[in-house]
Amino acid sequence: MAQPVIGLTLDSEPPGGYSKTHPWYALRENYCTAVVEAGGLPIMLPHEPERAGDYLGLIAGLIVTGGAFDVDPALFGASSRHATVITKDRRTAFELAITKGALAADKPVFGICGGQQLLNVALGGTLIQHIPDEIANSLAHEQPNPRTEPGHTVAITPGTLLHRITQSDEMAVNSAHHQAVKAVAPGLVIDAVAPDGVIEGIEDPRQKFCIGVQWHPEYGLSAGDKRLFAAFIAAAQ
Repeated sequence: MAQPVIGLTLDSEPPGGYSKTHPWYALRENYCTAVVEAGGLPIMLPHEPERAGDYLGLIAGLIVTGGAFDVDPALFGASSRHATVITKDRRTAFELAITKGALAADKPVFGICGGQQLLNVALGGTLIQHIPDEIANSLAHEQPNPRTEPGHTVAITPGTLLHRITQSDEMAVNSAHHQAVKAVAPGLVIDAVAPDGVIEGIEDPRQKFCIGVQWHPEYGLSAGDKRLFAAFIAAAQ
C-alpha cells in the first residue's frame, strides 16, 4: 500500500541560535522517524492559518506536536493567565484551524503533549494552567531525568481505543509538561490517568482515530508507544 502522507505541525522560535536574524521553525527528528518507521511519509506544516484547508488536501493524517509554549487561556474562557504561560499565537491559530478541519473530514488526528491540550481546547475543553498550583502532591510532570527514560506511569482505561491499541493496563511514560487537560471537551473520553490524577490521555470515539496523549511516544520507550504510531498510520491508509 502507498505510504500515507502525514502532516506534522512545527514549533516556531524567534531570531537567535540556529537563525540569528530571522524567526525559524523547529521539530525534533524523532517525530519524523517514528512516522517513517510506522509506514508513513511525514511532511512539515508551516504556520499559515489561512492555508489550513490547502494543507488538509495534501495529508491523510495529522500529528499536532508539542513545544515549549502554551495555548492562550483566553481561548478556553479563562479570566486570568498564570505567570508561567508563554503563547505562540500564530502557531496556535494554525493548529486550531487544521485540527478542526481534519476532524470535520474524519482524518486521523494524533495530539502529542501540547498537541493533546490543543485538541481538547479545539473541541471545547479547558486546561490546568500550571499543575503544581492546581494538583496537590503532584508528580514531577516536567521530569528531571532524560526524556529517553520514563518519568512516571499512567493507567490505561479499559474499553478505550488507547487500551485496545497499546494492549496495556499501565504504561511507563516520559513527561515534559506543566499544563494538562482540566475539563474534558464534550464527547471526548479520558483514556489514561497519572497516579496523581492528571489526565494523560483523551480520545474521541466518534472519529476513526482521534487520540491525544500527554507524554512523548515518538521516543518509543515501550511497545505501546510504537503501537500507537502503527495504529495511527493504519487509520490514515
